[in-house]
Amino acid sequence: MWYQTKASKILGIQYPILQGPFGGNLSSVELVATVSNLGGLGGYGAYNLSPQEILEVDKQIRLATNKPYNINLFVSETDAVNGTVSDEHFNRAQQLFKPYFDELGIALPGKPEPFKSRFENQIEMILHQRPPVFSFMFGSPSADILEQCHRLGIVTIGAATTLDEAIVLESAGVDMIIASGFEAGGHRPSFLASAESSTIGTFVLLQLIKERVKIPVVAAGGIANGKGVAAALALGADAAQIGTAFLATDESNATAIHKQMLLSDAAKYTTLSRAYTGRLGRGISSRIAKDLVSLEKDFLPFPLQTTFMSHLRKAAMANEKWDMVLFWAGQITPVLKHTKASELMKSILEEANNYFDDLKA
Repeated sequence: MWYQTKASKILGIQYPILQGPFGGNLSSVELVATVSNLGGLGGYGAYNLSPQEILEVDKQIRLATNKPYNINLFVSETDAVNGTVSDEHFNRAQQLFKPYFDELGIALPGKPEPFKSRFENQIEMILHQRPPVFSFMFGSPSADILEQCHRLGIVTIGAATTLDEAIVLESAGVDMIIASGFEAGGHRPSFLASAESSTIGTFVLLQLIKERVKIPVVAAGGIANGKGVAAALALGADAAQIGTAFLATDESNATAIHKQMLLSDAAKYTTLSRAYTGRLGRGISSRIAKDLVSLEKDFLPFPLQTTFMSHLRKAAMANEKWDMVLFWAGQITPVLKHTKASELMKSILEEANNYFDDLKA
């Protein structure tokens, strides 16, 4: 059967369908459990959670499903040297964004506190809780951490945006690689070169990686239905990861307006920008992203830009200034149809089944 792949066997799932793990409080236990209970692999983005919060989420997921699931972290959590920036740099960023704060009638926020890494404590909780699958972005954990994961029976999955990154991940000893194409919504998880120089399409990237690595590869970006899954498998993928389509469902923790925007005409236009977090990410085109496209050198580094822009986002949401808000979305968004995760999952499987059955006819 088409769904009996190396990935589904390693992950212990029935179907090689992974639900993209959303950071920024967009993930939900309900969505993870729904996908896992239907034979896929639910995913929870936990990079912004404390170790105690990861513990609570893991407990809740285990109560909601007895099937495999994935918890995702960021290996590299900041691009700020020593966790901060100079006053001069911060003042430039303030002046750049001041017109938007003025438009919303709110004061410019002060300089964010220096960022302190949480990954070391977060990974201790991962090793303590032993989720079936641990995935990560923006690099690879140390050899010692990966060895501990393997010893504890935790499947490890790293994200690559280039062939070079995939080779590094395989050499590090990960079990599986996410081939993240530039069509995907959310952050570009590049870690060897700039994200701007790592914009390869999913199906090209997939083929490049399959030529050079031996471990299973998961195609991610621009996949939202069964035909997309079938296309990925035909090109050598061992599984497909679907993000935006699941983000738009009732079960995700995205806001009601975010889901509404994903199903609106605005979703026809997406863009890659650093304006909202300091790291390159794809979302529905916004006025701020367009206005400042050539001024990104003055943005704050991740995640200080996120902290700075959170004040503007809160005010923009309260005033329904949707063109000033970033709504994460992939390029495939205009084809979305389903608002229930179970219906989406069943539709994906039915469409993939029909495609492969027709090949046999």
